[in-house]
Amino acid sequence: MDGTVSTPLFARVLGAAFQQLAPQVRALHSIPVRQRWSGQGEVLRGSHWLVAPCAWLARLPPTSSVPVTVEFLVDASGERWNRQFGTARMASRLWQRDGQLFEQLGAVRFRFGLRQEAGQILWRAERVWAFGVLPLPTRWFAQVHCREREHAGRYEFLVDVSMPLIGRLIRYEGWLLPEDAHG
Repeated sequence: MDGTVSTPLFARVLGAAFQQLAPQVRALHSIPVRQRWSGQGEVLRGSHWLVAPCAWLARLPPTSSVPVTVEFLVDASGERWNRQFGTARMASRLWQRDGQLFEQLGAVRFRFGLRQEAGQILWRAERVWAFGVLPLPTRWFAQVHCREREHAGRYEFLVDVSMPLIGRLIRYEGWLLPEDAHG
């Protein structure tokens, strides 16, 4: 066996809607084993005093305008995304169970609902756990907005997270291209 996975993780979660994604979005989610994408990103953390400990728990990057690289590693159990915003590292593990997408980001585990709309992927946080076992109130994550799309021939990402009482936790956005496409 060569280590490749026959059906990409996001194709398993999205089903037939995966084929309707924009080409760069579909390409990013069709990596067979390992690939690096790079580009530019903007990160803005909120200012409430609770933002720092929450960001530490989820391993979120600091406010910055920096080069971004993401190494995608795919195996039979899911994907590992090793993100780097400048010198700040943010790694997560993604997998699917019963057609649902899960992501472990630091001490926080998410279950997301995904939908394809006009070639984009829109993410919605459906359940969240601290330390993998302590369920957190779903209403805390009602203002989690995530979008993946293609714009100007590049893959673009946007993650915007606000929470009750503290307001903005983090917003990060930017673009990526496969490293072999920068030539």
